[in-house]
Amino acid sequence: MSRVCQITGKRPMVGHHISHSNTKTKRKFYPNLLKKRFFHPEEKRWITLRVSANGLRVINKKGLATALNEAKEKGYITKY
Repeated sequence: MSRVCQITGKRPMVGHHISHSNTKTKRKFYPNLLKKRFFHPEEKRWITLRVSANGLRVINKKGLATALNEAKEKGYITKY
């Protein structure tokens, strides 16, 4: 399973470790992903999503159905 948020589409970013001597080596910054279950009231079932902390805030603000529809339109999620 890839490290991608299913609501916001956040992915790992690439950057540098910078040592005391200013040597730069590649590193990755991973999103804060959580595996979370949500109850979908229209379908009357539980859905498990892999969402970032920011994705949880989006779901709390807009609601689960709206957030899922927007994620489908943007291509972040195909089925749930």
